[in-house]
Amino acid sequence: MVKLRLRRRGRKKHPFYDIVAIDGRARRDGASIERVGYIDPMTKPKHVVIDVSRAIYWLSVGAQPTDIVHQILSREGILLRRHLGFKGKTDEEIDSAVLQHKEVSQARHDRLKQRRADRDKARAEAAKAPVVEEEAPAPVVAEEAPAPVVVVVEEEAPAPVVAEEPAADAAPEEAE
Repeated sequence: MVKLRLRRRGRKKHPFYDIVAIDGRARRDGASIERVGYIDPMTKPKHVVIDVSRAIYWLSVGAQPTDIVHQILSREGILLRRHLGFKGKTDEEIDSAVLQHKEVSQARHDRLKQRRADRDKARAEAAKAPVVEEEAPAPVVAEEAPAPVVVVVEEEAPAPVVAEEPAADAAPEEAE
């Protein structure tokens, strides 16, 4: 199975990645079928160059992008361009939709980046601030009510009733 994935290049601690079409069983930095584009993650913003027509070709013949390459293709609007091409949209409609997608994607990225920066700044300030422990007020103890007195009254048990036993010499009553 052919995959679209990253191949690492560059020097130590300064990576540079090629986006390549490669056999899925090959090593990460092994021989590739075709170089589709590249990404330089060390620049701000990341510098991404992709040959759109070749990326769409490889996707159309069944190449599976890895998760990271899928994110890159999505962010660059290549997956949207392919999808709208299947729907039969014109090139002008596709270009406007991709441009709008890139703007929305960049705005989302900037918003999340700012949120992360604000959160990190708040954490740093919280770590610098001295911790002042306030004395907790003494707990309010309710006055204890006297324990209820329980009086147990024992009643005398009634004397057992002793039934008289019939005399043995008495004749049993005859049944009528």
